[in-house]
Amino acid sequence: MALYGNPTLTGRETFFDSSDVIVSKTDLKGKITYANRTFLKMAQMDEKDILGQPHNIIRHPEMPRCVYKLLWDRVQAGKEVFAYVNNRAINGDHYWVFANVTPSFNAKGEIISYHSNRRVPDRKVLEQSIIPLYKELLALEKSFESPKAGLDASYAKVHQILEDAGVSFNEFMFSLHA
Repeated sequence: MALYGNPTLTGRETFFDSSDVIVSKTDLKGKITYANRTFLKMAQMDEKDILGQPHNIIRHPEMPRCVYKLLWDRVQAGKEVFAYVNNRAINGDHYWVFANVTPSFNAKGEIISYHSNRRVPDRKVLEQSIIPLYKELLALEKSFESPKAGLDASYAKVHQILEDAGVSFNEFMFSLHA
């Protein structure tokens, strides 16, 4: 199984049951230390193949990089984050999740790992808000010759959206449900 290959995207979306939760844990560098059965099923991987791998092994190329930057900035600062994420299974299928990522702390209050629970996303929010927004952000990222310049531009755009709305990223994610 080519874990780091770039599998051809199938365009086929897969789904998981609304009573299921996808769970994973990573170390401070984002390497997977735990993945539950639902994670393994959706990623179409075995535990032996996923443990120790970077979590971005399931990153879908149509996800804007600025969303991951926001996520990492928040959890590395000790805060939780909620976000809609499009993941890729090893065979090229994809699946959407509503993720909650949070740092785990030791007794001294130091971050020692990260924990993520993912649930079935609200389909209406995906189709009406998230997919169009993410397409716009991704197009902005790709409009620059430099990947860093594209990331900086999309990151600034998200911050402008949040500033204009007067909300945090988490508040914005939950406001889409209203």
